[in-house]
Amino acid sequence: MPVDLRGRSVLTLDELSSDELRFLLQLVADLKDAKRNGAEARRLSGKNIALVLERDSVHARAALDVAAHDQGANVTVLGPWSGYGRRREPIKDLARFLDRLYDAIEYVGHSHEAAEELVEWACVPVLNGMTDQSNPTQALADLVTMQQSSDKRLDDMIVAFLGDGSSNAARSLALATSKLGIDLRIVSPRTYWPEAPFVEHVTSMAKDSGGQIMVLEHVGAGVLGADFICTAPWFGEGDVRWAERVRHLAPFAVRENVMEATDNPHTKLMHSLPAWHCREDAGGARIAKRFGVECMEVCDSVFESKSSIVFDQAENLMPATKALLVATLAD
Repeated sequence: MPVDLRGRSVLTLDELSSDELRFLLQLVADLKDAKRNGAEARRLSGKNIALVLERDSVHARAALDVAAHDQGANVTVLGPWSGYGRRREPIKDLARFLDRLYDAIEYVGHSHEAAEELVEWACVPVLNGMTDQSNPTQALADLVTMQQSSDKRLDDMIVAFLGDGSSNAARSLALATSKLGIDLRIVSPRTYWPEAPFVEHVTSMAKDSGGQIMVLEHVGAGVLGADFICTAPWFGEGDVRWAERVRHLAPFAVRENVMEATDNPHTKLMHSLPAWHCREDAGGARIAKRFGVECMEVCDSVFESKSSIVFDQAENLMPATKALLVATLAD
């Protein structure tokens, strides 16, 4: 049966079937190839997209801007600096206003409940550019990067995620891999494990797809045999209790010994960015001085190594965003 996502909202990858997810992955690859070859067709000419931006994300905004421009669509950014502030208007009122003017809404913010409320009240597709709970576009970009960086099939891959296992990056990766038969290990301090009902949900789906998902604390066991080691920022805008988070997460930073522990010379590093990986910038210098660590999620020597495919991954965020736009908006 053909896949048809027209008019659909996408807030998490849990809303997509495995066939729909595979369709999107192929569409990401096709759109990336079409642009590279100068053969891209503009399928969204005349479309208008509202970007409701309640958190600072250079990557999400840049990906949407370029994706929409390539496809002939227009983007209006609504953030505090543009006169929009949630306190001034209930989100259900905003949704009912925006859907009169725009063909789609992308939400980038902290509150997943706000994104759900936009879906409830808007009559146009709502796409999740990032919330504290979910980042489906990033997970699509991650999977395409894995496909393009390995000769293995997705269902033959072993992926280890190190860091905050309850983060939007870890949760979205778990939902994606559970539908595609991938072996995923979430390696995290117990205090940052995803909640038990979520783990039960994704492990059940993984069993049905022929994959498996494990949540564990031991780094050596978690990364053994991994084709990809993934990590993500330890901190986001508005996070507090930095010292506590650094203390818990420091043993899960990706250093040379972690890459060696995979016992796989072809292991690749992935990071969803931004990354504090050295003392060279002002932020890195402050972190080193305050917490006594030379890096956060990944050390500089690994980040800059030949094993790092971080910027391939970052590049793929744009065609992943474009694929969601085309799939949900194109006539």
